[in-house]
This record gives sequence, C-alpha cells and structure tokens, in this order.
Amino acid sequence: MSENRPWIKHYPEEIPSTLTYSNEPVHQYLTRAAEEFPEKPAIHFMGKELTYQQVYDSARKFAGYLQSLGIKKGDRVAIMLPNTPSAVIVYYGILQAGAIVVQTNPLYMERELEYQMKDSGAKVIITLDILFPRVTKVMPKTDLEHIIVTAIKDYLPFPKNLVYPFIQKKQYGIVVNVKHEGNHHLLAEILKQPLRPIAEHEFDYEEDLALLQYTGGTTGFPKGVMLTHKNLIANAVMCQAWLYKCKRGEEIVLGILPFFHVYGMTTVLLLSVMQAYKMVLLPKFDAETTLKTIQKQRPTLFPGAPTVYIGLLNHPDLQKYDLSSIDSCISGSAPLPVEVQQNFEQATGGKLVEGYGLTESSPVTHANFLWDRPRVKGSIGVPWPDTDSTVLSMETGEPLPPGEIGEIAVKGPQVMKGYWNRPEDTAQTLKDGWLLTGDLGYMDDDGYFYVVDRKKDMIIAGGFNIYPREIEEVLYEHPDVQEVVAAGIPDPYRGETVKAYVVLKEGSSLSSAELDEFARKHLAAYKVPRVYEFRSELPKTAVGKILRRALVEEEKKRFEEEEKKQA
Repeated sequence: MSENRPWIKHYPEEIPSTLTYSNEPVHQYLTRAAEEFPEKPAIHFMGKELTYQQVYDSARKFAGYLQSLGIKKGDRVAIMLPNTPSAVIVYYGILQAGAIVVQTNPLYMERELEYQMKDSGAKVIITLDILFPRVTKVMPKTDLEHIIVTAIKDYLPFPKNLVYPFIQKKQYGIVVNVKHEGNHHLLAEILKQPLRPIAEHEFDYEEDLALLQYTGGTTGFPKGVMLTHKNLIANAVMCQAWLYKCKRGEEIVLGILPFFHVYGMTTVLLLSVMQAYKMVLLPKFDAETTLKTIQKQRPTLFPGAPTVYIGLLNHPDLQKYDLSSIDSCISGSAPLPVEVQQNFEQATGGKLVEGYGLTESSPVTHANFLWDRPRVKGSIGVPWPDTDSTVLSMETGEPLPPGEIGEIAVKGPQVMKGYWNRPEDTAQTLKDGWLLTGDLGYMDDDGYFYVVDRKKDMIIAGGFNIYPREIEEVLYEHPDVQEVVAAGIPDPYRGETVKAYVVLKEGSSLSSAELDEFARKHLAAYKVPRVYEFRSELPKTAVGKILRRALVEEEKKRFEEEEKKQA
C-alpha cells in the first residue's frame, strides 16, 4: 500500500486511511440529529433560528406532501433556491419521499432551465417567488407538473418579514403573489398542514440515486452527474475525518457556498447535518454582510472559494471586524493563490488550505492538511481516505512515475455512478473504476499532487463552471455574428473570466455593448462574457477548426507581460 499510496505516510494519526460508512440513506442523518439534538439550532438565517427538530418536522411534512402529489421513488424533484432554510427543508424532504434531488442554479435563464428540466424529467420544482414567472414560462415545454413557491420573507424574524417585500420590490422591481391552488403551491401553506402518512421505501444506498448534479464540458450541454446515497455519505464522512479537531454538535459553519454547487452541498449542507453543526446561511455573497455575520455569529468552519476570500480581504474596513472565531477553511472550486491563503490566515488566525475535486466525485478527492503538517506550496494536497489517485500517460493511458505530467485519475466510494442517460459519456470518463478528471498534473515523490492545466476547455470563473460551447451557441444566434469562440482568460479576482472573440459579418457595425445586451437575455450573468474582441479572422487548423488554445496562450502571455510591467 505504501508504494502505491505514498501519501498515507503523511496522514496524522487522527486520520485513518480507510473509513466505515453506514449503510443508510442520506436523510437518516437528519433523523439522527433531531433525535440527539432536538433543541439545538440547525440553521441561523438573517436573525432567525430553526432547531433540528423543527427542520426535521418540516422536512417530514414536505415529504408527505410530495407523495400526495404523486411523487414516487426515483422521481426527480428540482430545487431552484439560494441558501435559505427552505433549501435545507426541501432537500431532506425530497430524499425522505424517495425522490431524487435535481439542484438548479437560481441564476439560470429560461433556455438553461428548460434544458435541465427536460433532461432530468423533473416533475416538481421548488423555487423563489421572484423566479416564479421564469419557471411558469418554461413549464409547458417540460415534464413539470407542479411548482412549489417559497419566499425569503417566510423565514425572516419580525419585523424584517414585513419590510422585506418592499426591499424586494426596490431591488428587483417586482412583487410576485402566488396563490396556493391548482398546480401552484406555497411552501408556507404546506408546512402549516398536518403531517401526512409517508410511504417508507427500501433503499439500496450503493445503487439508489440521491442527486442529479449538472456539470458539463466543451462538447455538448451540461450532463447530469448521478450521485448515489453512498457517494454523498462517503464524501461527507471523509470530510469529517479530515476535520478531526472539529467536535460533533459544537461547530458553526458559514454557509456562503451555494447548495446548488456540489461543494457547498457536501461541505455545508451534508456535513453540518451529519455532525449536528449549526449552519449560518447567507443567500448570496456580499463582503460587508459576510464580515458582519462572522463577527456576530462566530462561525468556526468556513468552506469557500478563492473569490470569496479575496472579496473579504479587499474590503476597506476588514480591520474593523473580529474574525478570530474562524478556525478551519478548505478552499475549493478554483486554484487558491498562495498570497490569498497567507493573508486570510493572518486576518483570521485560522487555517486555510486548498482542496480539489469534481462534481463527478461528490466532489472532494484531495486536500492539504489543516493541522500538524507543513504547508506544501502549489499542491492540491493528497488523496482523502479510501481514495486512490494516479497520473496517466496521455499517449498510452498507463500510470506515470512521480514528476511526470499526465491526466489525473481518481477512484473511491465518492465517485459517481455515471452520467444521466449518457452511457457513451460515462464510458469515456469511467475506465475500470477510475474517474478520468480531464485535468493535467503530476504527483511528487511524497504523494502530493499538483494541477498544471485543464485538458478540458471549461472555464472556472469565481467558482462557477462555464462551458464555452454554450456561450458560443448563444452568440451565434445573433444575426451579425459570423464566427465566435469563447475562452477563459486570466483574471486576478475571479481566477478566470470569459472572453469572446468575434468575427462579424461583412458590413456589420455591431458594438460590444449591443452584443453584451443580447447575451444577457439568454445567459445567466456569470456566463456572460466580460470582454469582447472583434477580429477579422480567428486562428484555425488546416481543417478549419478554431484554435481556442492559441487564443488562451496569447492571453496568458499578455497577462504575464502586464504583471511584469506592474512589478
């Protein structure tokens, strides 16, 4: 084992190399937390708290209501919500009903939402009141039969709950009133009703799906990653083992990472319930609100993305806030700059380390050690317990010796079952139990891994996965666009940002502002290109394929030259 897994020798004695996983569904952990800590706060949300007993009772009511709507084991139910108490309640309620959760980004525009609902075959969606008009437009084109609506004000304390609708109207320009009738339902009304009988299901936790989490690549549209109950439980148990100094029932977790992102779902939503921690939820990231929340609520765990830590460090009043409660942070979703790590540790007195993973692995596979081990600069760390990793030759597919660059592959109980209704894509990504990550990197002699580049052209901006082809297809719909290619370019804040290279049709005078306006009608805000460059031609291969990589290299060189000038 030591030869094939050289990283094991670095494990502190508190972290076992192999773990035990309970053979039960994910929602059983909420049942256990409610039994053991019924009066302990499970959620803090903008001044209001819910106990574990309250969350459990609400989830049970929701599960019974879903079954009364005809939801059966294996049906898909979508959640299109920011981090709110509703998101926690319906997540566990869906699983208790025997259904499969489909996490949906609240920023999705109609075409994106329509695609995901069609592909997943979701029958019910839970969404915010302000998103209700968008969902109703999509509903006739999908298998959706019911829309369940909740609102931010539903879980605000008095008098915030009375004031919020006025704030909402000022901020979004609309106030949506939905009646609890027909196939439109109000979560607040559902939870006022008596508990319905719930049909209990037999669960095969190794085979039964808990989640369809959408991801993608440069070819085709996003794919539904099939994650089983075991996949999710395994990764949360691994996370628990890695955070061995954290105490059950005592930690407070800052929940900024969105639950519709698998990293936020595992490290906040699942881990907190599994360990009976208190979740402090924020529906969106705002630096000042986050700093005030940290000072007042005193979170000890803070999973995040580099852009979140950068945003806090760059706040002009950072020094005015007491952040000393923060003990442990694992950064994911994008590479963590060393200077950000050092500055954040100095500001908080806590530990911040980089981890690595993919949606297809629930998501974490590697991380640096938080305690008792020296920092390894530039490394994504070592594989987690029960997780194997290797580097494969791009030519032969055979394992490479330490120091040689190839494709990182991983294997473990957190690796997905496959892609939803995509056997060919599954076969290309899962080989003999190994998940091919598409990331290029190497392992050193000590078993620490390093990522040097992505084989895929996926763009990661501010922790969001963005797929160039989707952007290109939208821009190609503009009548003045002849050719277009989207690529990720270096960005000091977001890690990467989207740039579109465009060749216009002859005689066109289309401006970047006009093209941007067009893009914003069809894409979520984080996917919209931040930069447009008009060219007379784009670099191509001999067969006419646009060379995206050449443009990326051009931008990297330009970025490095600018950094040298500034230095």
